[in-house]
Amino acid sequence: MTKSVYAVATMDTKGVELSWVASLLRNIGVSVKTVDIGTQRAPDLTPDVSREIVLGTECSALSGLDRGQAIGRMAEALRSYLVAETAAGRVAGVIGLGGSGGTSLITTAMRALPFGLPKLMVSTVASGNVGPYIDCNDITMMYSVVDVAGLNAVSEIILGNAARAMAGMVSHEAVPSSARPALGMTMFGVTTPCVDQVRSQLEADGYDCLVFHATGAGGRAMEQLVASGLISGVLDITTTEVADEVVGGVFPAGPHRFEKLLASRVPLVLSLGALDMVNFGAMDSVPAQFRHRKLHVHNSQVTLMRTSVEENRQIAAWIAEKLNQSVAPLTLLIPSGGVSLLDVPGQPFYDPEADAALFDELSKRLHVTDERQLIRLPDAINSPEFSAALVEHFRALTPFSE
Repeated sequence: MTKSVYAVATMDTKGVELSWVASLLRNIGVSVKTVDIGTQRAPDLTPDVSREIVLGTECSALSGLDRGQAIGRMAEALRSYLVAETAAGRVAGVIGLGGSGGTSLITTAMRALPFGLPKLMVSTVASGNVGPYIDCNDITMMYSVVDVAGLNAVSEIILGNAARAMAGMVSHEAVPSSARPALGMTMFGVTTPCVDQVRSQLEADGYDCLVFHATGAGGRAMEQLVASGLISGVLDITTTEVADEVVGGVFPAGPHRFEKLLASRVPLVLSLGALDMVNFGAMDSVPAQFRHRKLHVHNSQVTLMRTSVEENRQIAAWIAEKLNQSVAPLTLLIPSGGVSLLDVPGQPFYDPEADAALFDELSKRLHVTDERQLIRLPDAINSPEFSAALVEHFRALTPFSE
């Protein structure tokens, strides 16, 4: 079966531009299918895949909807269509052209596609905050510079580069150099010594260790790779994203954190790294209700706030509620000596009372079973002893060794 690049746009407004990109790809030797996702008038040019095909049995679903509703409905249809086409082995990559509405529509579908499948979005909004469009997915965003509204001296260069970039991605498949089983690990600057020690020991065992920055998107990206079957075990050492989720920081875990890990049933060891802090931007961006709290300037763009006793109880309850749903072995290790570099004697976030609230509430709420273990150790998280314990308990959950 010949795979094709699916070139997607609202062809009632961007048909000429999309067809031009398709012609460039075909001239390079890449098979292409143009896909119309317009929601208003008829397309400028005839697509290879009509909007009616995308909508399927819901082909009349846009009738009577306003533009925003129609875009939302088409986004759902495109996602289902591309997921099905990819599962059938027909998709080599996806390239999209769009303004704000088209970008939202097309990237909704792109986010549902497998990791590693080339995805390139040429967009008028790619110079701003692209987080809502990309989230934790491997979508390449290219700023269109001018609007996608006609072919001109600028748009031909940008769209031409986009076509050649897509051709390069689908013509030269990226293949990992290592066949070692992959492990996911979460890290923050204040838990780096711990994660580095763990990574070193497990790499010596023959694992390929993938470290994710615990910035909200980092944790979600790790879980998505686990759900895709690309990660066979996890040491979720730095669960700080839960603090931002519960308290309202800028790196929130999201409401579904831990769920994909638990559903996957991969070997799982967790800890409480950096739960002594909530993240905000520069000092002047800290919300007014937190200005009186214990704050620490990590750098000019990151301000940390020490979590309180009550916040730590809420964080513990949030974590326990999730982990109590586990159906496969997991181990949660508590570093009683401190959860970060800042949470040890002499450092600004050292607060034994706040830590005790976190540890005690977890001990009370987590339903310990033969397969769901909670182990409290006297060490600080970045100590060699605690790192060794993480490795020991992970090894106990998995039979792999090189």
